[in-house]
Amino acid sequence: MNYTIDSGAVAWVLVSAALVLFMTPGLAFFYGGMVRSKNVLGMLLQNIFAMGLVTVLWVAVGFSLAFGGTNGWIGNFDFAFLKDITTVGELPGYTGAFALAIPPILFMGYQMMFAIITPALITGATADRLKFSAYAVLIGVWAVLVYPTVAHWVFSPNGWLFKEGALDFAGGAVVHINAGAAALAVILILKPRKGWPREAMPPHNLPFTVLGTGILWFGWFGFNAGSALAANGLAAQALVNTHVAAAAAMLGWLLIEKLKAGHATTLGAASGAVAGLVAITPCAGFVSTSSALLIGLAAGVICYLSLALKNRFGFDDSLDVIAVHLIGGLLGSLLLGVFSDTSINSLGADGLFNGGGSSLLGKQLLASGAVFAFSFGVTYIVAMIINKTMGLRVTHDEEMVGLDQSQHAETAYQA
Repeated sequence: MNYTIDSGAVAWVLVSAALVLFMTPGLAFFYGGMVRSKNVLGMLLQNIFAMGLVTVLWVAVGFSLAFGGTNGWIGNFDFAFLKDITTVGELPGYTGAFALAIPPILFMGYQMMFAIITPALITGATADRLKFSAYAVLIGVWAVLVYPTVAHWVFSPNGWLFKEGALDFAGGAVVHINAGAAALAVILILKPRKGWPREAMPPHNLPFTVLGTGILWFGWFGFNAGSALAANGLAAQALVNTHVAAAAAMLGWLLIEKLKAGHATTLGAASGAVAGLVAITPCAGFVSTSSALLIGLAAGVICYLSLALKNRFGFDDSLDVIAVHLIGGLLGSLLLGVFSDTSINSLGADGLFNGGGSSLLGKQLLASGAVFAFSFGVTYIVAMIINKTMGLRVTHDEEMVGLDQSQHAETAYQA
């Protein structure tokens, strides 16, 4: 092997991989508490199902397409079914300043956890009406066509956006813009829930949502600080930035909610914290803690105000994936171009407020736009094909009965 193993880095990334995987059941509870009681098991299953399907596809072809080869647009099949992963000298592009201090098999496993949670994020937008079989096909195709391509562009040192100088520490574009754009594409075809927006569809179990928020917040330390791929000062900076941004975003969301709606709510606190976690994700290892606080505060305010988009444009984003993940991801990716600081991370670039001019901001805009356009376009085509063939949506009667009974013959709560 041509790389040097650091035992501390290995230990930290092993723990971080477990933390990121834990986020997916956390997401299941976060979303599950927000749906009506007749759909809670359907939501939980859609999320944990991603842990099974995406794992197999990532091992088979996903990792190789994301991190194999030297092409700027897509990887190859050199590592299909993890062929040669334990004997490869180094992963393509991971040389010099980007050389890994962990085994490639661990890097593969860590990145696999990102690949799992990203399509699971889509389920919040499609809640209450997406056929389970259609969901399985959708995320299966998406996990092969869309996620590895975007991951290659942005995360791989050989990717064209990486080479352009766009920055994404832990997935603002790869995870959140990517999933948010896909969610928007699917719901435009799926159409609104029966009765939306006339009928109230309140969360059935907010304690579940708070539990999910806590798990997500906890797991996000592995998501962001783990992306340093070492147990060092950069990981510590990313961890602190992650927490500070989430806290500031929660307060920002609650403040605006209180001013506009008259009450600060439990759901608002949970949503605000997640909005801050989303926005700091691309920035975590590139900005100072004071910048993280401002980014989080901005995310809480702007993501809350973005809730109005679905009513204005008439798309039924059931659990506000667009406002929190798409808008939050875009906001964080663009603010990185403003606040990035090479004194925090010499492998980054200085942003607008740190003497770097508008160059990085332009690169962040390019990356955000390219990822949005690709993910939205490909997902829309895939969803349209599924809708024309097997159908995306459950029938009217199945929707009225609920996904738990109609799709899974189960009930979460006995009468």
